[in-house]
Amino acid sequence: MAAIATLPGAADQPRAIDPGRSTADKTFRQTVRILGCFVLILTVAIGLFLGYQMIPTLRHYGFSFFTETQWEPSKDQVGVAAVIVGTIEVALVALLVGFPLALLTAVYISEYAPAKIKGILVSMVDLMAAVPSIVFGLWGVYFLRDQLTPIARWISQHFSWIPIFQVNTDPNAASWQQSDYVGSIFIAGIVVALMVIPLACAVMRGVFSQAPIGEREAAYALGATRWGMVRTVVLPFGRGGIIGGTMLGLGRALGETIAVLMIISPEFLIKGKILTVGTETISALIAGRFGEATTSQLSALLAAGFVLFVMTIVVNTIAAIFVNRSRSGAATDI
Repeated sequence: MAAIATLPGAADQPRAIDPGRSTADKTFRQTVRILGCFVLILTVAIGLFLGYQMIPTLRHYGFSFFTETQWEPSKDQVGVAAVIVGTIEVALVALLVGFPLALLTAVYISEYAPAKIKGILVSMVDLMAAVPSIVFGLWGVYFLRDQLTPIARWISQHFSWIPIFQVNTDPNAASWQQSDYVGSIFIAGIVVALMVIPLACAVMRGVFSQAPIGEREAAYALGATRWGMVRTVVLPFGRGGIIGGTMLGLGRALGETIAVLMIISPEFLIKGKILTVGTETISALIAGRFGEATTSQLSALLAAGFVLFVMTIVVNTIAAIFVNRSRSGAATDI
């Protein structure tokens, strides 16, 4: 055979491989890339703006801005210690209530719901996430508050030996004061939990639906029941989604504003009692004081907003890390 003449060094040059994407695919990829960069730039811009607005407050109050509990600009006493604690307490109550409901709902829709109603349930859960927060707030004020007040009293009657369930009055009195239980962390947390459930459930359900079919069938072949398959295959596979969905819900709970503002009674105190009236969150503080704020007060509110911004970014980043490290969609058998 005749030798094929080649130029010196030609064999070492890699050939460019055209993936053969259509114009529509290339346009879509570029559009998505631009939108992603825009969201990133917007987030950074918001953080820089809030951080810059925080400088005058830190220059005036110093580190005491993070340790002071009172918010009284007229007395030159401004701090976010109490509202940070209140924000975390409301979010934790919402998480403790919303997490098991979201997990059970996601498992039922993914593994137990009949095919005829599965799509309806998915649409209903997604629709709940689109309901405005003011609707949940109105529901909480005019319906849930009256229903949850006796429950709060019952919890205090039977579990007051736990510090967080203690109240300021005697819950066993013949004529008990209902006003001591309304506007509490407990009621606000329940309402926020209803807003957290759809978001967390959607993430968990999406991960559960990607559990490998081969592993599902292997579990059934070994004699596992449906619950046994869920416990040994679906839940371990979706561990990252469970954690990620929960923390995304936590990020939503930390920033909830209108519903919390309508329910809680403002009180700038650090207390671990979730059933008694009075608390305050960062978002409710900003919404309630923004309209009447002077220039110095506005700077302090923006500084509080920067604290909430950092808290939310940290929580959402951790959630994204867990979701990205999960086995979702990896090595799925057909």
